[in-house]
Amino acid sequence: MAAPAAETRVFLEVRRRLQSALLILGEPEEGGMPMDISVTPASLQVKTPAGCTELRLPAEVRLVPSSCRGLRYVAGDGLHLRLQAQAEFSPKLISMFNQSSQAQECCTFYCQSCGEVIIRDRKLLRVLPLPSENWGALVGEWCCHPDPFANKPLHPQENDCFIGDSFFLVNLRSDLWQPRPELASTETHSLSSENHFKLKPKANTKVICKRCKVTLGETMSSETTKFYMTEIIIQPSERNFPIIPRSRFVQSVIAQCLVELSSARSTFRFSVQGHDGKTYILLWLLNSDSLVIESLGSSKSIKKFPLLEDVLEAGSSSAWNAVKVLYQPCIKSRNERRPF
Repeated sequence: MAAPAAETRVFLEVRRRLQSALLILGEPEEGGMPMDISVTPASLQVKTPAGCTELRLPAEVRLVPSSCRGLRYVAGDGLHLRLQAQAEFSPKLISMFNQSSQAQECCTFYCQSCGEVIIRDRKLLRVLPLPSENWGALVGEWCCHPDPFANKPLHPQENDCFIGDSFFLVNLRSDLWQPRPELASTETHSLSSENHFKLKPKANTKVICKRCKVTLGETMSSETTKFYMTEIIIQPSERNFPIIPRSRFVQSVIAQCLVELSSARSTFRFSVQGHDGKTYILLWLLNSDSLVIESLGSSKSIKKFPLLEDVLEAGSSSAWNAVKVLYQPCIKSRNERRPF
């Protein structure tokens, strides 16, 4: 493969439910250039005077060459071409937690940013999902008598792990040998927004990693700690700490949260709020059945797509599951009152 060919960007999005695919060829150089596109069931090949770029498809994906249609040019993006695809459906969605840790296993909790051990060899006898964060507002619809759950926070016992929408609740024991994260001592006015707890301390309850000083979560009581899913990796104790690039890990956690919530609650619109209750961004999950196959020819091309720099290396191609999200930022009083 000639070196200049690396500049051709080939992007393919396969929709499993629709059995269709969208091919995007990177924006041609100024003035344009002749381009020869060859489509086979198992690969795509793009030839230009500069060279050739080939994209090989995973075994579970096959294209229908005779179905190519809708060729058009999109300014700032490149050539778009639609065609039919034959793609296997993904296996049933597995919870982020159950994928690596299940009840009866000894698990170790790591800081995802630096690999520091937060909890070592914790045997989890119960791994239970928490109700929706807004479940308290619906109790009146279920009961004709006073709320039976009032003033009864859900605190995990020593060998429990409760799973919320975006966090884990665990009981930190006082064993001297047990590694423990630091607690920030700065004063703050931020309050917990979860309905599971009535505790609203004025002191900052942030849990900080001893090594890299990243905020891992917050304390909910003297024994109960909330760890954020985007900051913690839980592995069976016999496994080593997995080194995952930060941007890839955060993307996968957020995508998994959106898919699980949309599946469980039949909703596709979400708002991301801070601890102060302020909304920072609105999200609309458009689809969750996409398989993205990308070939980035050079480091220059990768810089155009910084979120992919951890996934792809120059001259390589890769395939991964993806969700498509429409987002609207709400910053500096922008769009704060806009209906969504």
